[in-house]
Amino acid sequence: MIKKHVIWVISFLLIAFATTQSLSQKKRKNRRSLGQLTVNDTVKTFSSSDLFNFPNLNKVSYYRNDSKLKTILKLDEQRNWEDLYPLLKQYVGNFGIMNFYKDTYWLWRLGKLTEVYGNLSEAKLLYKLILKHHREDIDIRSIELYFDQLTENDKDYFVPLDYYYELVDYRKEIDTLRPPRSVLLNMGSTVNSDLSDYAPTLSGNDKELIFTSKRNSHNRGVDPVNDEDLFYTNNEYDSWGDAKEFDGINTQYNEGSATISKDGNTLFFARCNAPEGLGDCDIYWAKKGENEKWGDIKNLGLNVNSIAWDSHPSLSHSEDTLYFASDRLGGFGLSDIYFTIKDESGNWKKATNLGPIINTRNSEVSPFYHHVFEVLYFSSNGQNLNFGEFDIYKSYHDGNNWGEPKNIGPLVNGPGSEFYFTIDSKSEDLYYARSVENNMNNLDLYSFPLPMEAQPGANTPVYGSLTDEVTGEPFKGIVSIIDLDNGIEVAPKFLRPDGSFQFDLINNSNYLLIIQGEEFFRIEELFYLNGEMQLEKTTSPISSKLKFESIEFEEGKAEMSTPMYNDLDKVADFLLDNPDFKLHISGHTDSNGREDFNLKLSQERADIIKEYLVYFGSVPEARVSAKGYGSSKPVQGVDQTKALNRRVEFEIYKGQELPQYEK
Repeated sequence: MIKKHVIWVISFLLIAFATTQSLSQKKRKNRRSLGQLTVNDTVKTFSSSDLFNFPNLNKVSYYRNDSKLKTILKLDEQRNWEDLYPLLKQYVGNFGIMNFYKDTYWLWRLGKLTEVYGNLSEAKLLYKLILKHHREDIDIRSIELYFDQLTENDKDYFVPLDYYYELVDYRKEIDTLRPPRSVLLNMGSTVNSDLSDYAPTLSGNDKELIFTSKRNSHNRGVDPVNDEDLFYTNNEYDSWGDAKEFDGINTQYNEGSATISKDGNTLFFARCNAPEGLGDCDIYWAKKGENEKWGDIKNLGLNVNSIAWDSHPSLSHSEDTLYFASDRLGGFGLSDIYFTIKDESGNWKKATNLGPIINTRNSEVSPFYHHVFEVLYFSSNGQNLNFGEFDIYKSYHDGNNWGEPKNIGPLVNGPGSEFYFTIDSKSEDLYYARSVENNMNNLDLYSFPLPMEAQPGANTPVYGSLTDEVTGEPFKGIVSIIDLDNGIEVAPKFLRPDGSFQFDLINNSNYLLIIQGEEFFRIEELFYLNGEMQLEKTTSPISSKLKFESIEFEEGKAEMSTPMYNDLDKVADFLLDNPDFKLHISGHTDSNGREDFNLKLSQERADIIKEYLVYFGSVPEARVSAKGYGSSKPVQGVDQTKALNRRVEFEIYKGQELPQYEK
C-alpha cells in the first residue's frame, strides 16, 4: 500500500529522460499566424466541447486510422491549417490511452490550431494534457515555456506560507478583522505510533477513524517484518481515543487503505501478498455480522483487481461507484485512478480508467470521493501546479467530464508529500498523512481545519484587478480574503502580472477583500457573494511626499477634527502593511503671529498626528518622527498668511536616514 511510492519516484526520474524527438523538427508556419495570441482568456476547469470525452479510452489501447492519418499528414505538410483543424480534432477525439504519450505532437498541433480557429481556454486545456502525458516526439521544454507565458495571468501566485503567517500574526495585533490561523495538528501518541500511520477514513457519523499502521510486526526467520494492519480510534467528547486493532480483518499478510459504507456494515480494504490474491495487492470487502464481528471477506475479483497492484478504495456518496488506484499495465502513468460501478445485481462491473484529465504520466493515488458534493480528491505528483512531491488535488464533475484538477493550496500541501486525504461529513476538518521532505519512512496522521481551497463548496469565482486609475497600468501587491461568516481560512495570493486575481469561494457568504502593496494605500471592501462576481479596483499611486486636504488646522489651534481620521487611518494601514517604510511628519503654520509661537504650534500639530498614528493606528513609535517648521516653509505661490499654510505633510521613506531636505 505504501511501498509503491519510492518505486514511482525512481521510475519517474528514469522516464523523464525519454523525450527524444524535438518539436522544432516538425515546426510549421501558418498562413494565419500560429504564434502566441494576446487574448487574455482565463483557463476554465471544464470544456463544453465533446473533444474531452475521449470515448475510445477504455475500448482501444491505441487508435490509428491510416486513411485519416494520411490526409492529416498531407494537410500538415501543406500548412493547410483551416482544413486540418476539424479533421485533427475528430482524430484526437478518438485517442486511446497510448495515443497520449505516443502521439503527443498531434495534441500540440491541435492546441495551436484551436488558439486560432477555436477557443483559447480549450487550447490551454490541450496544452495541459501535453504537459501531463508527454514521453516522446516533442520538445517539452519549449512547450513549458510557451504555456507559462500564455497562462501567466491565469495562474495562482500563492503567498509563501511563512510570509502568510507573518501577515496573520501581524494583523492579529492591529486589526479587528483578520484571517484565522489554523493549526496543523499531529494526532498524537494515542493515534500515531513510532512507525508509519496513514490512510485515514471516517465512518458515516464521523465518530470512528479507521487507518493503516505498521506498528505490528512478526518474525520471518530471525528478522522482524513490519506488518500493515488496520486500526481504528473512536471520538468521544471531541477527543480521539487510543487506537485499537481491527478484529477479523488483519492477518499475517498486509491489510490497509480502507473505506467504510455509511451504515458501517461494509468495509472495503486492500490486502497484499495473500496466496489467494490476483496480484501484489487486491481490493476486498468484508461484512459486519450480528455480533459486530467482521467476516465474509471476499476478493472483488477480476472485474476490479488485476495481476498488478490495486489499492486505495473509496466509495462514492451514492455507494454505487468505487474509486481506487492501480499500477496495472495499459494506464497513463506509473499509477492511475480507476473506478468500477455496481450493477443492479450488486456485482461490480469491469474497472474503467478515469481518463487523461485526472491521470498523468506520473502517479495518481489515494482517491477520496466527497460525502455530499460531486468532488473527487486525490494525491498526485504529475499535475501542473505542485508545491512538493505528492500534493492533494480536487476535481469537480459536471455530469459529462471531470474538470481540470485544482491544487488545494499551500495551507495543506507542503514541500514533502501529502496522501490519503479524507474530510468529515460537515466539511469542517480534514485528515491525511504527510511526510517531511524526501522522507516517507515514517508517515503520521494529521488533522487540519479545512481551508477554502479544499472546501468542496468553494466553486463560485470572484475575479478582480487593481490598476492605476490614470494610466491603467497594473499594481504589484497581495490580495487577502477574509471569510466573515464561517471563519474559514483563505490563502492570500500575489496580484498577477496584469494586476488581476481570482478566488473560488463558498457562495452566499460575507467576505472582506484586502489589497495591500508598497505603491498604494490599502484597499478594503466588504462584499456579499451571490454568484460569480467582478471586483475591478482602481487607485492612484502614492508619492513619497503626501498632503491631505482633510488635515488642516484652525488658526492658532492644534486640535484634530473628525474629517482627518479616515486619511490618517490610510497612512497607518500603509505603514502596518509595509514594515520597511518609515514616516516623517512635518507641521506648518501661516506667518501670522510671533515666530516662536508658530514654531511651537507647528510642533504640537505634528506631535498630535504622530500620537494618533501610534496610539490609535498601532504604528510602532520608532517608525514615526515629527517636527514643526513654523512658517518657514510656506506653500509655493501662496500668501504666507493663507490657511493653506496651516498644514501637515507626510514624508514616506525607506532606510535609516530621513531625506536630507527634511532634516
